Formats: sequence, C-alpha cells, structure tokens
Amino acid sequence: MVARYYEDLLRFCSHTTRNTDAARDVVQETYARFLASQRTRDGEVLQPGALLRQIARRLLVDRHRRAVVRAHDNIDELHEFDQPAAPAHLQPEEMLASMQIVRAYVATIEALPPRCREAFVLHVFDEMPHAQIAQHMGVSYSMVEKHIVRGMVACKLCERRLSGVSGA
Repeated sequence: MVARYYEDLLRFCSHTTRNTDAARDVVQETYARFLASQRTRDGEVLQPGALLRQIARRLLVDRHRRAVVRAHDNIDELHEFDQPAAPAHLQPEEMLASMQIVRAYVATIEALPPRCREAFVLHVFDEMPHAQIAQHMGVSYSMVEKHIVRGMVACKLCERRLSGVSGA
C-alpha cells in the first residue's frame, strides 16, 4: 500500500541530504516508524503519503540537529595552546588556592575552645537550632549564642586575613 511512495520519499530525502545512502537510511527509518504507528492506530490513514513525508521531515530535522551538535574540531589535532582550558575551578592554581582557604578555615575552627567549637559545628554544619544545641550540650541558650558568635567572629577574621584586609 505505501510502497508506491518510496521513490517520491527517496527523492525528497536525497534532495535534502544530498547523500543517497543517508536518504535511504532516512526512508527506511520513516517506513519503520510509519508501520509502528499503524499498529497503535485503530483506523486507516487517509493520506499515507503526507504522513510518510511528515515523518521523514522530522527525521531529517533530528539528523541535522545531531550533526550540528557533533560538529566540532578534533581536540587531538589542535596545538596545545589552541586547546580549550579546563574550567577555572579545575586549574591547578585555583585548586591549590581553594585547598589553602579550606585549610585556613579548618585551622581557625580547630583553634576554638572545645565547647565553642562543638556548638559552632553543630550549628553551622549540622544545622541544629540553638535550643537543640543547648539541650544537647547541657548549657544555656545564651551560652550557645555566645559560642556561635565567637566561632563566626573567628571565621570572619580568617576571611579578612585571606583577603588581605587589615583590621578589627
């Protein structure tokens, strides 16, 4: 029934792709999708030629989109200085700087008195509310507030040292 549309569809696809083999692949996929759609439909298609052409057109658009996405230079053939750089956060200097910043903050937090450090860590990293920390540590709510403020001040001073700002 739909075999009579084959030549017309092949011409249409060949004109678009300018490649006979690629056009044959598209036509074959078009017929496969057409037949698969027939199994799910109850009634007969009134204009099978139009449906075949629509399926082929969509396949050609998809094929073109894939080709555009894949169109890029072979990175192995580029000179070293023409190759794209890794993202900034993966650059060795950035990674070293980030590790140094983390170490500075860890050292600052570790330098806090033990009870202060415990309250600060529970609040900042475990996201515990002040009242729960007070109950957990067996201290007053205001003492927890003082511990957390002391930890925040220490971290703020660390941040200032790292950014080279003098003060407070």
